Amino acid sequence: MTAEAFDLDRAWAVHPRVSIRPEPFGALVYHFETRKLSFLKERTLLAVVEGLDGVRTARDVCREAGVPEEQDARYGRALATLAASSMLVAA
Repeated sequence: MTAEAFDLDRAWAVHPRVSIRPEPFGALVYHFETRKLSFLKERTLLAVVEGLDGVRTARDVCREAGVPEEQDARYGRALATLAASSMLVAA
C-alpha cells in the first residue's frame, strides 16, 4: 500500500491481534498472527496509532496528536506501511 492509497479521511483501527509496547524511542508493534514486528520511531506516531479507534478518521487523530497538516504525507506513508503489514485495518 502506498501513501496515496492510504486514506487519511477514513477510520482505521489497530488489528485486534496486534500488541503495542511503548518504549522511550517510540514503540514495538507485534502482530501475533503474522509474527511481524515493527518499530515506531517516534512518540507522536505512537500517539497516532494508539488513537486510531475505528471511529474517527486518521486525519482527525493526527490533528489531535499534534501532527501539523504539512506532515500528513509523511504520517500517511508511515500508516500505509503499518496497514500493508496488517498492523492496521480499515474500519
